[in-house]
Amino acid sequence: MKSKNYFFAVDLGATSGRTIIGSIENGSLTLEEITRFHNHLIEQGGHFYWDIHALYLEMISGLREVVRRDIKITSIGIDTWGVDFVMIGDDDAILRNPRAYRDPITFNAMNDYLRQVISKREIYDITGIQLMNFNTLFQLYAMRQEKNSALNSTKEILFMPDALSWMLTGKKVCEYTIASTSQLLDPRTKQFDERLLDSLALAQNTFGKMVDPGTVIGTLTEEAQRLTGLGPVPVIAVAGHDTGSAVAAVPAKNERFAYLSSGTWSLMGIETKAPIINDLSYERNFTNEGGIEGTTRFLKNICGMWLYECCRKEWPDAVRSLSHPELQGSAMKAEAFRSLINPDDIMFANPTSMIEAIQSYCRQTRQPIPETPAEICRCIFDSLALRYRQVFLWLREFANQKSTADGHKLDTIDVLHIIGGGSQNKYLNQFTANATGTTVLAGPQEGTAIGNIMLQAKTAGLVKDIWEMRQIIANSIELVRFEPTDKDIWDLAYDKYLRVTKR
Repeated sequence: MKSKNYFFAVDLGATSGRTIIGSIENGSLTLEEITRFHNHLIEQGGHFYWDIHALYLEMISGLREVVRRDIKITSIGIDTWGVDFVMIGDDDAILRNPRAYRDPITFNAMNDYLRQVISKREIYDITGIQLMNFNTLFQLYAMRQEKNSALNSTKEILFMPDALSWMLTGKKVCEYTIASTSQLLDPRTKQFDERLLDSLALAQNTFGKMVDPGTVIGTLTEEAQRLTGLGPVPVIAVAGHDTGSAVAAVPAKNERFAYLSSGTWSLMGIETKAPIINDLSYERNFTNEGGIEGTTRFLKNICGMWLYECCRKEWPDAVRSLSHPELQGSAMKAEAFRSLINPDDIMFANPTSMIEAIQSYCRQTRQPIPETPAEICRCIFDSLALRYRQVFLWLREFANQKSTADGHKLDTIDVLHIIGGGSQNKYLNQFTANATGTTVLAGPQEGTAIGNIMLQAKTAGLVKDIWEMRQIIANSIELVRFEPTDKDIWDLAYDKYLRVTKR
């Protein structure tokens, strides 16, 4: 009798992480969460760091639990957020904890780099990546400017999922989808650009061998085997960027879809066969990140539930004790569109108080000041949905023109798939359908982990391609459908949003 294949996914977000096992049987996927844990942002000395060793320990703990349950896993895959990295010295040791992308050192770094080194348009033409102050390019530049002692002693740089894979296997690689978030890579050559590397006094071999999703990195080291109780289980380079894994899990029937990966960040985009790098994509600051099977994720980063998560931490215990549906339900009783913000304004990047930042924005734009948790929550949800509308309309323009390098014409967009934790937010999902005027299909919630697992299954030969993966996922979950309503009301709200956000 053929044994069942179980795949172990490590899925790390900017606020929490989880380990999950998945298996495929009779064309259907089943998942089980093994562990869940916090990913703490550490503030010390005016900087923000990730605890890489704590994350490693959480991986080991998850693998130990698998052994305790007597589950025989076929392979392991790791995905994380993008841009951040680990520095390794000549002695193969980690040189201090990695800086977090929300570190304030990057706030002015991008503008300084663009003014003094290479222009904004030149960088975009090379990389096709949305210019954001925390991209790896600008993090490294800021560290060079501060004469960072760890960077000055660095022999190799590994992006977060690659670093964790190295800690398990002893093998160093540079997985393509995570590398594509760095603003150092040319998506046409699929290699780091020499001019950008030179500006940072770095070389190609600093980042290791570039590999595609689905590559076997290596097996667990003897140390990792001893710590976990496992044998030489292989570790797979899945789509190491969590959005890359999430988009792989979109249960679409054909190419006529847009996706919204909704979590701490919201990432809205389309899947293309080649990068879209032109005047319009530059003007609207869209990004071209690596996908699986040679696809490009043409998308825009939007500050998502980070706004809500930060406010929730600030509210009194009585409010925090409410469930998400209870708190969000109370927000639905607040006046609609009373106060609107641009979720991507720099003042919301990492403020001391998110509540004060939202109130300050409304004060500066001469709007009513949201005071209660319900009013603030309603302001966030209304504003996010209207920002989604703006980006979605732009995507429709790109989808109806011959924009890709190979002349491939995308078709129109019939449906918006919402995946990730935000797919459970029924109020924001309905708002998004209303704002975009498009059918929304919500699910799966664990899209990133599912994509991670399905790529492991593909490497094991259980599925042949991305469309078989998506068919299995569609067979395995129940999608929730949201149809647009109240078109006239949302049209008026969008007009107000455009006025307010052009401050």
